[in-house]
Amino acid sequence: MHVKHPFRITAATATAALSLALTTAPAQAATHPGHGGKGISLAFLGRFSTGSVGTGASEITSYDPATKRAFVVNAQAGTVDVLDIRDPRAPRRVTSLAAPGANSVAVHKKLVAVAQQAETKTGQGKVSLFDTRTGKKLKEFPAGALPDMLTFTEDGRRLVVANEGEPESYCADAVDDPEGSISVIDIARGTVRDAGFQAFNGQADRLRAAGVRISGPGATVARDMEPEYVTVSGDTAWVTLQENNAVAIVDLERARVERIVPLGLKDFGKVGVDASDKDGKIDIRPRPGVKGMYMPDGIAHFRSRGQTYLVTANEGDSRDWDCYTDEARVKDLTLSATAFPNAADLKKDAELGRLTVAADSPKDATGAYTALHTFGARSISLRSTGGALLWDSGDGLEKLIARELPENFNADNEENDSFDSRSDNKGPEPEGVTVGEVRGRTYVFAGLERVSGVAAYDVTDPRHPTPAAFLNTRDFTGSVEDGTAGDVGPEGVFFVPAGDSPTRRPLLIVGNEISGTTAIYEVR
Repeated sequence: MHVKHPFRITAATATAALSLALTTAPAQAATHPGHGGKGISLAFLGRFSTGSVGTGASEITSYDPATKRAFVVNAQAGTVDVLDIRDPRAPRRVTSLAAPGANSVAVHKKLVAVAQQAETKTGQGKVSLFDTRTGKKLKEFPAGALPDMLTFTEDGRRLVVANEGEPESYCADAVDDPEGSISVIDIARGTVRDAGFQAFNGQADRLRAAGVRISGPGATVARDMEPEYVTVSGDTAWVTLQENNAVAIVDLERARVERIVPLGLKDFGKVGVDASDKDGKIDIRPRPGVKGMYMPDGIAHFRSRGQTYLVTANEGDSRDWDCYTDEARVKDLTLSATAFPNAADLKKDAELGRLTVAADSPKDATGAYTALHTFGARSISLRSTGGALLWDSGDGLEKLIARELPENFNADNEENDSFDSRSDNKGPEPEGVTVGEVRGRTYVFAGLERVSGVAAYDVTDPRHPTPAAFLNTRDFTGSVEDGTAGDVGPEGVFFVPAGDSPTRRPLLIVGNEISGTTAIYEVR
């Protein structure tokens, strides 16, 4: 979910400097190969700064290899910034595309597509097409409410748009909650077909029983589904339904949602998690009775040995709106004495008391909670095209941050000097994810929204992914509020293969929502 309004950032307090290898140009991350994996490193080349902090001035990124230009959503300005990165050490803005309400951008050959929400986000959105070289607007297509992400099909014939359809609020006088949908745009024919969820409206009980989360007050299935992110292979699209802890599988030829696939729960009783922001320490350990709803934001895919695999960044997201919230703190809940015999101890702030969980977590007949479901899994996952979980990074991301950034473990993205402040709520928050090939090996790159930075995994053997690299170009000695903290709050992560890169080496183009910067990393 992309927040389209400024938020208050408190003044930052400087912390002790970390290694220059992690925070400043020309930063290069340590590599962590294991179990036969091949290590890489990520090197900081340069950044473009909009000068706007905390306003969503640099979000989703894309790239045109013909012009060597990066296209970056600037939600604060209502534009797409066009950056010349022929010299990626000194990216410069050459123009901007006027696109009020811009949420997402994608490039295919000579076309730039931009998803734009309406002035009132519950209204009908649109998709605009521009020429990559001239910036001239070529076409415009209608889309659903709050088009949040779009992508071209591999042949460039179609655009697939995730229309999130979230409400303004759940107050009695609010505009109705719009239906989520996926728009399938045939560019040459100029046609738009919407794949909606109305056919599932009579199946709410079956979907809930299968594990699909339907939680909006009084919502139908179609209104509750909130498409977030899309990946496409052939005539099939996989669309994350983040708040619903599910993925929609869409037949693009028919423009029809074929299946809604629940993603299940991650057992934090078997894998570690840091659950408290008030214990003053790093404390990653198993927590029986706590389970994470995967709730992915970003999704990508890759092929290995003839099989297609899905990759998800399991950020998590609640519905915390005016007049309604589905969040709760464990210390405010009545826990089942059977499920949690040590409930009094668990409800202490240094244990589970501060942990943010879903208010609709399972209860017994008396209303006491028998399990605690958190928002997000703090991980990256590989899944089959049918949604079956094949691999998960477990507590690997939190352990990575504990090792590489111990003084800023699970820090927030709104201020420095915020050690451990996100441990109670989604931890590092992996959000954007992309896949790329480097010297014949396949890597996943995920942006960590809160603490910031990009983590890479070698997934060449999908049965045994291994950590490959990590780079953080946030300056924890600076001020987030004043714009002196480097790159903070990565949202869009775009991979440029070596053959398309101005340096002839693979690049990552990372849009940092909080710092308003676009950072360019080289993969070595």
